[in-house]
Amino acid sequence: MKWSRVFQPRNPVFWMMVLLNLLSSVIAVMLVSMPLATGVRVLLAVFALGNAAFGVGLALRLMRSPDAQA
Repeated sequence: MKWSRVFQPRNPVFWMMVLLNLLSSVIAVMLVSMPLATGVRVLLAVFALGNAAFGVGLALRLMRSPDAQA
């Protein structure tokens, strides 16, 4: 597994990973900066953690993918 394989702009999985990680970051900023009800806060926190975990899974999938140049 190589970190250099994560950056694959022609692969849709790469863009899905970027989108999920950006969405998790936006949700985290919302949780810190906005006063929200406890239920909404918990729901958003679980959603942000799920997005982050799925994004890491996609990054691992990209790292394990065969070399695109081969």
